[in-house]
Amino acid sequence: MLMLIQNEWMKIFRRPGTLVMVGLLLLMVMITGSVIKYQQNQTTVQKQINWKADLQQQVDQSKQQLEKVSKVRVPSIKRSIALNQYQIKHNLNPNQKYSMWDFVSDGSGLIQLAGLFTIIIAAGIVAQEFNWGTIKLLLIRPISRGRLLLSKYITTILFALTMLVILFIFSLITGYLLFGTPETVVPYLKYVNGKVAEQSMISHLVVFYGMRSVTMLMLSTMAFMISAVFRNSSLAIGISIFLMFTGSELTMLLASKFHWAKYILFANTDLSQYFDGVPMVEGMTFHFSLAMLVSYFIMFQVLAFAVFKKRDVAA
Repeated sequence: MLMLIQNEWMKIFRRPGTLVMVGLLLLMVMITGSVIKYQQNQTTVQKQINWKADLQQQVDQSKQQLEKVSKVRVPSIKRSIALNQYQIKHNLNPNQKYSMWDFVSDGSGLIQLAGLFTIIIAAGIVAQEFNWGTIKLLLIRPISRGRLLLSKYITTILFALTMLVILFIFSLITGYLLFGTPETVVPYLKYVNGKVAEQSMISHLVVFYGMRSVTMLMLSTMAFMISAVFRNSSLAIGISIFLMFTGSELTMLLASKFHWAKYILFANTDLSQYFDGVPMVEGMTFHFSLAMLVSYFIMFQVLAFAVFKKRDVAA
């Protein structure tokens, strides 16, 4: 299996397009950092001396809103109240200078770009073998079709992880060079089950990047499935990219009117909604979303392996 994965890995990075993808990702990190740095130089940041009074005023206003807003907004308002009260109690000034941790967090938006590149790899790793006719050379070896397909999927996931690691590390380096470290060590405040807890920024960002990558994982798996079933990389790329940019928005529209929208894939890919937001559909839980993601994942894999094992490659 390791030899198969190594072979697939070498085929991916021998393509000039792969190096272009990595280069574009690094370039976008630098451009993002330069734009934020330029914006900072054009604005003057005023330090708030009475920040505790400002937070207390926000708490009072939020408490008044609780009696007027709909049930959907209540959890987010309670979260805001709890976080503000915790900062006041523990003397945690929220008005900190923009630092490398903030840049790494903002750089998570580029996970979508890394996901786009991973979808391209996933969509072509099987389909192109059929288009080029090299699939016959692979299948004449004493290797089962299941192991062959599994090696290709594992390579795709390794590529996705590599892109994430590159993005995270390069964002960290760029953020340090452009913005430096924070003036004071300020933990990340997470709100879980009605309670506020402190978490180190590095561990928070690692978990945050992982949660933001769920969509990339699921769409790459779907693109891989389409590639194996239909042997068409263009179809796999087109459908996956379309859903990447529109899936969440369309699901939100359906969720506002239909309760069954919680069973749609994109209602469950954003796991951070259970820690830093409000579930898309009332009644959804973290474990429910995990179960739905596992169900979709198994469905994609079953389709891919079942069809690939029975695929006639004689033509």
